Amino acid sequence: MAQSEQPAATGSGPWLERRYSIDVARPRLSPAQLMAQVQADVPRFAPELLADFKKKGEPEAGLRVGSEFEISILGPWNGCVRVTEVSATHFEFITLEGHPEAGRIRFETHYLDERPDVLRFEIRSRARSRDGLVAFAYNTTGIGKRVQEATWVEFCRRAAAASGGQALADVVVETLTQTEDDQPNEHERHT
Repeated sequence: MAQSEQPAATGSGPWLERRYSIDVARPRLSPAQLMAQVQADVPRFAPELLADFKKKGEPEAGLRVGSEFEISILGPWNGCVRVTEVSATHFEFITLEGHPEAGRIRFETHYLDERPDVLRFEIRSRARSRDGLVAFAYNTTGIGKRVQEATWVEFCRRAAAASGGQALADVVVETLTQTEDDQPNEHERHT
């Protein structure tokens, strides 16, 4: 039996919008070529010790809407995700019942409007903790946040390396925290 989706509206605590991005000058791959590599082998881009992605039930490579991954995450943070969108330059996951977060995460590649010789690879999520206990553990210990950030930062670095270009700087990490009434109350940005 298929697991139910766990959208952000079903979660607990503040909404967290996170963005991890890296800009690459003179890439040898176009945004679509880079995304094709990522979609063909998502586990290759994730640091296995922090987040081990295993595709469920489908031996063939690549992504399609409905594909699912079981993710073994360092600590008590394991969960599953389902692909909800796939295009030449992006794909999106939604968390499934039991995942520590409730929400969506999108992986995207594109050239910068102001610098068409620069490719940006980015990961954007909008999620909340699955429940109050997870929110407490995530916010109090900070371990889940650090593991998650390290995972997506390394994913971005590996995508940049696969592009064949030169990273202009390290991965930029932005977090916007919003309260229940959708009012922004904290914005954090660092590399």
